[in-house]
Amino acid sequence: MAEESCEQTYGFMPCTTTALGNVFLIIVYGYLMFLAATYLSAGSELLLQILGPGIVGGLFLPILGALPDAMLILVSGLSGSTETAQSQVSVGMGLLAGSTVMLLTLVWGTCIVVGKCDLQNNVAIDLQDTKGFSLIGSGISTDIRTSYAGIIMAISVIPFIVVQIPLILHSHSGRHLTVLIALILSVSLLIVYCLYQVFQPWIQGRRLAYAKHKHVISGILKHLNTRALGKLSTDDGKPNVEILEKLFNTIDKNDDQHLSRSELRALIVGIHFNEIDLDENDVVDKVMKEFDTTHDSKVSLGEFIDGVERWLQKAKGAKVSKHAGLGYIDYFHEQTKREHNLLEEQSDEIVEAVENPRWTSFKAVMLLVLGTAIAAVFADPLVDAVDNFSSATSIPAFFISFIALPLATNSSEAVSAIIFASRKKFRSASLTFSEVLCFPSCFL
Repeated sequence: MAEESCEQTYGFMPCTTTALGNVFLIIVYGYLMFLAATYLSAGSELLLQILGPGIVGGLFLPILGALPDAMLILVSGLSGSTETAQSQVSVGMGLLAGSTVMLLTLVWGTCIVVGKCDLQNNVAIDLQDTKGFSLIGSGISTDIRTSYAGIIMAISVIPFIVVQIPLILHSHSGRHLTVLIALILSVSLLIVYCLYQVFQPWIQGRRLAYAKHKHVISGILKHLNTRALGKLSTDDGKPNVEILEKLFNTIDKNDDQHLSRSELRALIVGIHFNEIDLDENDVVDKVMKEFDTTHDSKVSLGEFIDGVERWLQKAKGAKVSKHAGLGYIDYFHEQTKREHNLLEEQSDEIVEAVENPRWTSFKAVMLLVLGTAIAAVFADPLVDAVDNFSSATSIPAFFISFIALPLATNSSEAVSAIIFASRKKFRSASLTFSEVLCFPSCFL
């Protein structure tokens, strides 16, 4: 009879040795862990509204979002004796692996199917899906941040691969060393990731400025190409000196064989960059800096030809699609415009003023404390319930946590992601896949 008894968590939490009873406990504790995740998410969002991105968005939000699952992994490794911990740690690791696999297979694939749109020039058109179940001609477009999230997730797999090296080589020696190396790599990558998130607003601003300058370059090239009575470059890729000389003389209003700041400014003002917020003085400074290699504050004919040649090389390097139906200058202009608009849309996510910030701060802190407390208290009982259910059914605990727990703990996120992706819009697709990639990045 002693073998059939169960040990109460904390000495008072309910427990049972029956399979059905443990299923009930797993559902209850799983819901409480879901509730903890909900409170942590709500508190994090409120905190983000008050303090904005940077340290809060870069450090606290990813950590707090991963806290409930991290608690499960932590308590499974700290439970009782070494033998018990070794047995129960499979629950935490099974949940981690199962959640990652579910998000990157079932949820990822479903979001692509329900969110796909027709492709035009390799870009998905919002709300247009005429291809049905065809495997070509349709897909999903996301913003640059989502691409970065995918790269970060791929890099985060490196410590896991390092740990697997002895198993791949069927070697029993060096396991402790590989675990140590993987731990160092994990901590290092975590620090780098946090620093990246903290400085991301500054990096984003630099990217936006660079994208804006590229769009100005493409706009000037397109303007010159429109006004030129011929091609700006010859068939062998060299600048067409005759055409460029005529354009130079057209811009050179006072016929002094040099382009001054005022003449460059008149050129830029005449192009009408209505689609971007342009600081004309800043643009003139940058163009002058690129063309004026002698640093005499004026551009000679030779400097003008050399500068246009460098720009043409950039435009040719940007043409990656043979089906765009555009010349390489027009294609470069469309590409830089799209890149600028994507970055500008992301940078528009400015923190707005919050009404009654003191109460909002108090509410955020209370939600974070409550969510953390629930996760800390009920993580251990959930692990015990899974372990007891494994003993009652003779099903490996890892299998239960790998299959069942991810469906319970990530069901709301999965449904939310699929519904959001079904809107078939660029922005909703970007947000959906960013969220799907976030969880594996935080844990792997």
